[in-house]
Amino acid sequence: MKNQNFEIAIAQSNIDWTGRKVTGAHWGTIGVKNGNLSVSEGKLTGGKFVIDTASIKILDVTDPATNAQFYGHLASDDFFSIDQYPEANFEITTVNNNQVSGNLTIKGITHPISFDANVSIAGDTLTATGKIVVDRTKYGIKFRSGNFFTNLGDTLIYNDFDLNVNITAKAA
Repeated sequence: MKNQNFEIAIAQSNIDWTGRKVTGAHWGTIGVKNGNLSVSEGKLTGGKFVIDTASIKILDVTDPATNAQFYGHLASDDFFSIDQYPEANFEITTVNNNQVSGNLTIKGITHPISFDANVSIAGDTLTATGKIVVDRTKYGIKFRSGNFFTNLGDTLIYNDFDLNVNITAKAA
């Protein structure tokens, strides 16, 4: 086996997100802008990918006006400050069996994070999936968080949100 580099195939890669609140959940997609993965001896060893925060879509809100309003709120400083921070990124620091560790940067704030990933290589194609659980408050996203506000009742939004990452990459 050898060392290989894989470029992420943007059209074949996606991230599904889910955010939860007391009264339910919202979900949608967010795009991968670019990235690469490194493999040695058939095992993932490193890489990074860039998330296009402006591409966030809300799939559970079907009314166009409500959806646009919700997008505007997610784009605002209450959440992702998309005008100032149009990208988020994840850079792998270590891989131990199927546990991937790295640095996640959202809104210019970086924290270490780890998650389990399933990686497979068939010919010149690498596929990787994993669920990243993110505590939004670590990245300055405090809107309706019980850690920072009291008496929220059924307007409370839980701190953790999920990113279900599905990456397809081609040998460079």
